[in-house]
Amino acid sequence: MQAPPFLAACRREPVPYTPVWLMRQAGRYMPEYRAVRAKLGFLELCKRPDAAAEVTVTAVDVLGVDAAIIFADILLVLEPLGARIEFAAGDGPVIHNPVASAADVDRLTPVAAGALDYVAESVRRARAGLKVPLIGFAGAPFTLASYLIEGGGSRTFLRTKRFMLDDAGAWHALMERLAVAVRDYLNMQIAAGAQAVQLFDSWVGCLGPDDYRAYVLPHMRATFRALADTGVPAIHFGTGTAALLELVREAGGDVIGLDWHVDLADAWARVGHDVAVQGNLDPVALFAPPDEIRRRVAHILERAAGRPGHVFNLGHGVLPETPLEHVGVVIDAVHELSTRS
Repeated sequence: MQAPPFLAACRREPVPYTPVWLMRQAGRYMPEYRAVRAKLGFLELCKRPDAAAEVTVTAVDVLGVDAAIIFADILLVLEPLGARIEFAAGDGPVIHNPVASAADVDRLTPVAAGALDYVAESVRRARAGLKVPLIGFAGAPFTLASYLIEGGGSRTFLRTKRFMLDDAGAWHALMERLAVAVRDYLNMQIAAGAQAVQLFDSWVGCLGPDDYRAYVLPHMRATFRALADTGVPAIHFGTGTAALLELVREAGGDVIGLDWHVDLADAWARVGHDVAVQGNLDPVALFAPPDEIRRRVAHILERAAGRPGHVFNLGHGVLPETPLEHVGVVIDAVHELSTRS
């Protein structure tokens, strides 16, 4: 049987049209999601397999996208390591016991068997309700380390960079622990039915190339190598990575996710046409009039030039205030404008 267009594109095989899915496609811009969130807190939703599967499948049914991504959060894997996480309304995630020293790294505990089984059950339930492939995901080690050290989000990543530069041994020990946790977490999702996986390195763009090469690259390479034998496509996505693209490719991944700060054709040439790419419409473009949205979709498709291996996506997640009908414009435009004869 012919592979679904999303999986075929990940493997750089010919497709009848360019497949499209959207990061954060189950989110607050969607009335169906808001109805579920009115009953459940965010963490409760993540830990309720019935509800997590419901919002995962509903987003596909409403939008008509070519892939689903399981509803979860990149920080879930940190709880069984020992992080005390609170998802504060309006403030984002807060970690109440941040990592500040080598001793704190030593206190992190290996993820116990079964600690994240609720995510595996969400994957199984969502897979049963879907007619398109399901993507599992995890945060990449650097982004998870940044959250652990900063205690939440950051603009400067001062604590993270100081920790990295002050004690390289403790830094690499932390990254190794996180790489193992991420590897096991993704393999668990694959065993439960995920047909592709994505690593989100949301904060790695704060680094320059030399620091990426020394402090991140070895751990990302180890993570992707650990996934290679699964036969499942792995997507490597980061934001602000325009200066790091060649290193990101070197780190691994069957598909390189591109944010909107780069031209898709130029970025694809930089990482090599022997790898697939994903992206890369600016999420704010979805607030433009429909004709402008279609024009921008057409431009990205033109830059992909019909080459096998392009998965259409945004350069980051759908913003909460995005008009739902404009999301539909993107999906319809990608399918219509990319259909092969």
